Amino acid sequence: MTTFTQLTGKYDFDPAHSRIGFVARHAMVTKVRGQFQEFTGSLQVDGDDPAKSSVVVNIKAHSVDTANADRDGHLKSSDFLQLDQYPEISFTSTAIRQTGDSDFEVVGDLTVKDVTKPVTIAISHEGSATDPYGNLRIGFEGTTTISRKDFGITWNAALETGGVLVSDKVALEFDISAIKVG
Repeated sequence: MTTFTQLTGKYDFDPAHSRIGFVARHAMVTKVRGQFQEFTGSLQVDGDDPAKSSVVVNIKAHSVDTANADRDGHLKSSDFLQLDQYPEISFTSTAIRQTGDSDFEVVGDLTVKDVTKPVTIAISHEGSATDPYGNLRIGFEGTTTISRKDFGITWNAALETGGVLVSDKVALEFDISAIKVG
């Protein structure tokens, strides 16, 4: 397995060059994609022993954006994210395992609304580089699929042709660029 000794340190997410998104089926015929515009995150990387690494992410739920104002409003309502009571979505890692040369499993606690559940995110290290400003950057991509019902998000509507309007399964997508800060 590849070691990442030279990358050991603390990193903060660069939101201008990162994306935290989601994909859900709509009307059983297509996928709707969205993302969160406001989030923070930090990584503590131990390049010699990835199991000692950690990650924390905080997402402002009001920043949900699906490029449709009506849909975004519905997602912010009590039918879905219930922003008046639960303004943040958070993730805190509990374990990190290297599964290949550049592949990892990040296990942690995802909190949506008032429900915390363990999830496993498959992550790939996409590289590292020093940017024109002298900052060391690292990049990661990852995905996981959750059941929104597990987090108390159960609203739906039956379709005349069978099935439901919104899938229970939601894919979470992470495209992260992080800058070394320590």
